[in-house]
Amino acid sequence: MKEKHFQHKEWNSTSNSTSVYSYTSLAFMIESFSIPERSLKNQTLEPGMDNVGSIMDIVERFNNFDSLDDKMNRMKRKLIELESKEYDISEELKYAESLLLKKRKRSVENWLRNVESIKSQVQQIEQKVEERKWHTNLLLRNSVDTLITEVRELIEQSNFAEGLTLEAYENNREVALLTRKLVGQKFQQNKNMIWEWLMNDSISIIGIYGMGGVGKTTLVTHIYNQLCNHSGIFAFWFTVSQDGSIHKLQNDIAKTVNLDLSKENDERKRAAKLADALTRRNNCVLVLDDVWNHFLFENVGIPVGVGCKVILTSRSLEVCRRMDCQEKIKVEPLSHEESWELFMDKLGYGTELSCQIKGIAKSLVKECAGLPLGIISMAGCMREVDDICEWRNALVELKECKGGHDDMKSEVFHVLRYSYDKLKDYPEIQQCFLYCSLYPEDYKIRRDQLIEFFIDERLIEMNDRQAELNRGHTILNKLENVCLLEGGTNYIGQKYVKLHDMVRDMAIQIAETSSPFMVEARVGLKDLPEEEKWKEDLVRVSLMRNNILNIPPTASPRCPRLLTFLLRGNRNITSIPDCLFAHMNRLNVLDLSHTNIETLPDSISGLRSLTCLLLRDCTRLKYVPSLVKLEALRRLDFYNTAITELPHGMEMLVNLRYLNLDAKTLKMIPDGIFLKLSHLQYLVVHELNLSAAKVRVQEILGLRKLETFKGQLHDINTLNAYVRSRDDGGPNNYLLLVGLGRLKSNFLYGKAVCLHQCNISKSIGGEDLLELPKDVMSLYIQQCHDVTSLCDVSSLKKTTKLRNCLIEGSNGMKRLICSSSCRLKLLRTLESIYLTDLMNLEVLIGTDGDAPLVIRKGTYFSCLKEFSIFGCPKVKSLFMPALLLNLQNLEKLQVHNCEEMVEIIADTSEEDKDWEATNMIIISSLHKLKDLRLGNLPNLKSFYNTRIKMSSDSLRHFTVVNCPKLKRIPLLDAASSSPPCLQKVRVHKNWWESLEWDHPNTKNVLQPFCEFFKEKKGNCS
Repeated sequence: MKEKHFQHKEWNSTSNSTSVYSYTSLAFMIESFSIPERSLKNQTLEPGMDNVGSIMDIVERFNNFDSLDDKMNRMKRKLIELESKEYDISEELKYAESLLLKKRKRSVENWLRNVESIKSQVQQIEQKVEERKWHTNLLLRNSVDTLITEVRELIEQSNFAEGLTLEAYENNREVALLTRKLVGQKFQQNKNMIWEWLMNDSISIIGIYGMGGVGKTTLVTHIYNQLCNHSGIFAFWFTVSQDGSIHKLQNDIAKTVNLDLSKENDERKRAAKLADALTRRNNCVLVLDDVWNHFLFENVGIPVGVGCKVILTSRSLEVCRRMDCQEKIKVEPLSHEESWELFMDKLGYGTELSCQIKGIAKSLVKECAGLPLGIISMAGCMREVDDICEWRNALVELKECKGGHDDMKSEVFHVLRYSYDKLKDYPEIQQCFLYCSLYPEDYKIRRDQLIEFFIDERLIEMNDRQAELNRGHTILNKLENVCLLEGGTNYIGQKYVKLHDMVRDMAIQIAETSSPFMVEARVGLKDLPEEEKWKEDLVRVSLMRNNILNIPPTASPRCPRLLTFLLRGNRNITSIPDCLFAHMNRLNVLDLSHTNIETLPDSISGLRSLTCLLLRDCTRLKYVPSLVKLEALRRLDFYNTAITELPHGMEMLVNLRYLNLDAKTLKMIPDGIFLKLSHLQYLVVHELNLSAAKVRVQEILGLRKLETFKGQLHDINTLNAYVRSRDDGGPNNYLLLVGLGRLKSNFLYGKAVCLHQCNISKSIGGEDLLELPKDVMSLYIQQCHDVTSLCDVSSLKKTTKLRNCLIEGSNGMKRLICSSSCRLKLLRTLESIYLTDLMNLEVLIGTDGDAPLVIRKGTYFSCLKEFSIFGCPKVKSLFMPALLLNLQNLEKLQVHNCEEMVEIIADTSEEDKDWEATNMIIISSLHKLKDLRLGNLPNLKSFYNTRIKMSSDSLRHFTVVNCPKLKRIPLLDAASSSPPCLQKVRVHKNWWESLEWDHPNTKNVLQPFCEFFKEKKGNCS
């Protein structure tokens, strides 16, 4: 066997190289001898071994390398270095993890496991070295070398340049909050929208606001729980509450992040430490629930935008604004269907109601008006109640007692009243809020009319009328912002406010205990309330919009403190007994508007404290007694009454601020009457029709305090005289009417001039036939047939602020603008254009002879927001492509009853060749268009041609009616998704089914937004 090992190779004794034999071969050779290394030197070779040399020579050659012990020492030194690295890393991990901030990266965890493995291997090799034999020496050397290499690599890997940890997201799951399920499509939409904002790096602060009990906290709780389960965000929840302070909030945040601030009292230093702690967490979201007062995030120590986002809930939009919320959502009450779903859910799973009880239950839910807190409270009260009498009693209590159930009072009204109590430092705002409760349930109260009452009641009292109006709007904005009022705009653009039903009940409850009200508005009364309800301490009474047939001739309530009496809207009242006001000597405000009274009782003459007498729309009223004693009167409204002459004693109303004499039957206005009413701030004289009574311009201009004048002037010469005289001063707001035209109600605002059947395009002797105020903002031209275009009205060249232009029934008009070289300034200032019944109108912009039509960006309609065209049968194309570049602000487009209209945006014409080459017929204008309505256009074939590209991202409402030849809607034709803002598509179903689509999926995407008309011809409205 020994010969077998040595017979193939000879040892090269002259070489220091060991390449002839590998370490493995040598080890195998030594191992075959089975001789311990320590006795090898003392062995004598057997005969026959001389030809391979001495084994001692082999050993001597091995001795030229490091000994195994040296290698072991080297390995131990490296291991000590590795263990030091391991200790430092472990300590850092313990610190981060102790704060519940971080979790170790998987790569770090693997590294630590590898270190443990190496340490175990070293222990094993140390034991083998202790027990080694001479022939295992080489194998141990190799193992030690390998371990040394691995130790070195682990040391190199210990740097972890990108850090040791990740955010400890799994800790969030431990703090998910209990909440009720979301009910309603709007809740889900709000939730999705908030989540999108959270995922947007550019949005750091989100505000969620709404009235108390509407579900703000529920919504944000769902968001918070979703954050808790998201593997990328660390979430914190803090309830701020009404009495919260910065110091308390700092303590709450510090406690959550395990930061000790107990020894630090300096607020700035506390904020700095908090900001540092939160910054180190990175990518976290703070939920601040129920914020009542605004504060600066830096004062607290919240590093917004530095890896930190904030969601806050509040009852106040103002708080959201003051705290710089980049995005805001108002949480609205539930719909009727959603309210019923929530009620049944909270009433108990599987509850079945009888048909009779179900009807009562739905009435109960209706009384809660979509307020989740009220619905849940009422469901809790009625759970497991099967006695129909108890259900009926609950409904009566909720309707009549204003506070409803005891549970409702304690749970709901307590929540709602917080918002009212928060205004304790603003008593006049609280009084204005309570005043709103005098109106009927669900009533949309016009802002301007409500503010007039505030002024009448001296809740607002300032130096001039405009300042008072500004203050009134500020108060209503404040009440809207804290969600005690809801705002809106009606179909003709008038702004209104309304009270949520439960907020109104709460307001009445407060008013009944503080300054007693009796509110029986729109409750179906046929007679005056019973005598016992007319308490002597009543301050305000509202019987608005009832069906009171007559007032007993002996009715004389004893209400010596009564200040306000509102009878408006009782159209069945034809007479008022003289004794009705006998015991109301302190009465300030009397509103008899919209009644059918024919005469006013003589007792009116004795109401010396009266400041406001409203007789608006008393169309049968002919007789008004003497007003000579009513010197305190500040507002008097005769609009649309049947009076033929001014009441006796008008000249004595020296404190009158507001006078409306728009009575069509009024025949004569005494000379000099207005000059005696020197405090007048608001005057309306024959707003709609011209009568025998003439307005004397010099009298109007002599009223130095007059701020608003709306009057019918006799002719163009009177208008011109007024305009010339007004240069020396006059009302800032005016509505000047010439001729017998009738105005559209949505045009009655701003500084306006309305011309009916006048010649206005010619000049006489070099002087303009028409002179317009330089500051006119609205112009109404009706049946002025001499006008062929706006360029004919030379006085328009002097106007610089025209915003609105309405042209109706002027058959001479062939084009709105006569030339592309027109220099009218109004082309750059107009915000709305309304064209109707222009039988000969052909184009919007014409050309001078054969001159090419050149439209440059910014020259035409760059401020235009609304364009409407009705009944213009000769117009075939509305906009040329080049004009679109200027319509970047257009929000609403209406086209109706234009029989020859073929296309809304014309195809590229020969004159547009240069424009086509420059712009490649790719347009991204109309990017603000929200509302598009097309109706009764029998020849319309296209909205625009396929070479034009437009975005529909802003479109909200799209309506098409009776456009049978229109087969494609490229504005909506997208392959995969609907326009992001789209809310409603109103069309006929048969027409919708006949449309052709470039992308077959578009129809399915848009279908949920469709609202189909009944299959009959009709206008789009």
